[in-house]
Amino acid sequence: ESLHSCIGLLGISAGSLLLAVHFYSSPQAAPLIPSTALGVLLLILSALLAYAGIRRSLRNASLLVSLCLTLSAFWSGYGVILILAGQGVLPGAGAVRDALVPGLATFTLALLLLAVVGFLCREPVLALVAAAVSLASAHEVALHYSSSLGPSAVACGHLLVCLVGGYFALGRMLYFLSKGKVALAGTDLAEKKAQEQGRGGAGSTNPFAAPGLLLNMLSASVFGCRLLGVTHGLFLGHVPWLWAAGTFQIGICVLSYRAMDVLMATAFGFTSILKFAAGYSLLYPTWQTEELSFPTPFLVVFAILFAVLALFLSLQSPVDGLYLLVFVTYCIALACSPRGFFAGGPQGVAVAIFVASALVALIHLYYVGARAKIPLGKGAVKALLARSSLLKLREGPDLHAPYLGYSKYADAEVLAYACSVLASFALTATGDPQAPLATVVIPWVVVAGGILKFLGGSVAFARGKTLESSAFILYSVMWIIWGLTRYGGLYSTARSFHAAVGIVAFMLFNSFIIFCSLFLNMAWFFYSLTFMLIAVSFLLDAIHALPAGYDIAATLIFGLVSFYCFLAALSSSTFEGCCLPMGRPMVQLSGVGAGTTKCLHLPARKASSVKRIADILRNGGTCGIPTDTVYVLVAACSRPDAVEKAHRSKRQAQDRPMSLWISSLKQLEPAKHLFTPLLWDFMEAAWPSPISLVIPRGEWVDFLGMKDSAKYVGTPQSVAIRIPDCSVTTHLIDLVGPIVVTSANPTGEADTTHHNQVYAKLGDKVDAVLCGGPSPENIASTVVDCTKIDSGNIGFFRVGIIPKSQVLQILEQVQKK
Repeated sequence: ESLHSCIGLLGISAGSLLLAVHFYSSPQAAPLIPSTALGVLLLILSALLAYAGIRRSLRNASLLVSLCLTLSAFWSGYGVILILAGQGVLPGAGAVRDALVPGLATFTLALLLLAVVGFLCREPVLALVAAAVSLASAHEVALHYSSSLGPSAVACGHLLVCLVGGYFALGRMLYFLSKGKVALAGTDLAEKKAQEQGRGGAGSTNPFAAPGLLLNMLSASVFGCRLLGVTHGLFLGHVPWLWAAGTFQIGICVLSYRAMDVLMATAFGFTSILKFAAGYSLLYPTWQTEELSFPTPFLVVFAILFAVLALFLSLQSPVDGLYLLVFVTYCIALACSPRGFFAGGPQGVAVAIFVASALVALIHLYYVGARAKIPLGKGAVKALLARSSLLKLREGPDLHAPYLGYSKYADAEVLAYACSVLASFALTATGDPQAPLATVVIPWVVVAGGILKFLGGSVAFARGKTLESSAFILYSVMWIIWGLTRYGGLYSTARSFHAAVGIVAFMLFNSFIIFCSLFLNMAWFFYSLTFMLIAVSFLLDAIHALPAGYDIAATLIFGLVSFYCFLAALSSSTFEGCCLPMGRPMVQLSGVGAGTTKCLHLPARKASSVKRIADILRNGGTCGIPTDTVYVLVAACSRPDAVEKAHRSKRQAQDRPMSLWISSLKQLEPAKHLFTPLLWDFMEAAWPSPISLVIPRGEWVDFLGMKDSAKYVGTPQSVAIRIPDCSVTTHLIDLVGPIVVTSANPTGEADTTHHNQVYAKLGDKVDAVLCGGPSPENIASTVVDCTKIDSGNIGFFRVGIIPKSQVLQILEQVQKK
């Protein structure tokens, strides 16, 4: 945490130092740092700031996240414009001014909001940095319109940031050199971390929402400045701001999934598409003279998707839901304006987006940093829904439970289905064959159907949804290739055969997905089947045999199926129960889908998860847990009903009896007199390790409080016992007491080496799975027969991870002792 905080603040100071040197040179002389070099350096520093903001822990989120990500987006756009100016792409001071002013004005206000919240939340260092950069940006805006101000005022603002950064660096150096005894005010990060944990803000809101909202201000400012006459027109110089905002919003979309906020992540995915489309519209006139045309059906569908998302988001946060309605208006304004982004109507709505984004961003910033929370109306929504017996909001730690095991991300299927809707309706635009780029389709198809769907597939893979992720990634590649080929001017008669061969290959892959979806659910079967109709239309078009209207019908059918899946995914992620069913599998085979009834799954790296598993075991449950070898199925010895349940769920074979695990030999101390000295010393030398010792059954079993569980453990003559060499497992045994153990797989099948396998094989038979990822070993423990150890002989029921020679060596050392 301290490293990432230092990287963030010192990176900001380094960028401000570069800008201070740049602006401190006299207006008549050549700048000390050329524009191109300064732009490249700012891009490097923006990447460093993005890293610092992303790597900050979600649990201890602070205003530093918003400051780093906001400044990173600012300097990336600013740097690209400086590079364009240095290379002569933006001729004249007027073009450079018109390019820079919208971004400078936006970040002046955005950083001022950060500074105000920083002072209110008692973070003086961050507040001073934000206020100084805001002041420098304001002076730079004034400098572009009045040369009498002089660049020194801008340099002074950036110099103030350098002084604050130097103070922070000095404080950190003193802290490390004195080993924490000397800490300047505002530089003690350990104290700040404790304050952030005390606020608990990150657990109740998305810390990445505020930067995403500030980026909405940036894109709106480009069009608002044109409407208000601040800039003379929309041109190439504004594209870096729009595409920087779009790129960063895709990143914030991923981070929002990391913060388990599905709805805001989907919203940022939607708004990033608008930014890329706007940038494309401004870039197009630089090499073509034709008028751009905007597909009206697509924009109407986009407005409907925004409206549905706003409705569901209002149940989580009414303020955010109302905010998204502004984008519904924006899409409708674009649909009604033939000139699209260049028309006055959409630009007027952009001004409203700027104001609304600033207000909502201020609320989110304060919500992250302050102890006192601003009411967002969620309590009123919960009280209203409490009266309904049909609708109940999903809440609690299992809100975003993955399909198999533990995942760091929330489900991205909502965005993936929505992108399918957008891409399919974008293809309904016919376009001009002589000027294919004049129809604004590429941003919708490539960004929505390609990049964002690929993102959804990657998140689905991280959540254990192998089939869904494969389909999303395959479809995203198809949309990207076909969108660029058909609407990018790459399509011609000479390339028809090659395109047809590629499409046939995609159809073969999709046929396999259709077959696999038979075992998933009905919605996925129709989703993959209707995409085959799209692929057929692509193939017929490639060979010039497309019937009139077939492509429109195919895209409409696929779009409607995708829209249903979008609604079903939204409702299932928002409400408990299945409001819109996805349907049952069309084909069910024995052994397939054993984990249909999903059990609880918790990350093993959290102490709270181990405590929760212990509670389940104490209450008579059975759980799958990781060990020092493979995964095992466990039950508490003190609960005979749970031990019997574990025995039944495994269909335990007589030649593979259940074993007994303890966490320390201290648990057997009261019964030490019942063991021979050699056996006791051998157990002491062999454990903890993946060595199970089969010892004679005796009265010592009663000292472990097994009660009626004893009849299910071992054989009438012997019991296998071991102390695992795994801190998670031994800590669990410390909380529960001795546990009864068997392998976490149906009898006769291979050992399970990942929590996904436990979940798939026994998901409907156990109460929880403690998810620790891949097993450290793929081989089970070594089972040693110690029933005749006093005669100096031991046997081996199974040679596992520990070789026979090593066990014999341990015995030899004990005998010598």
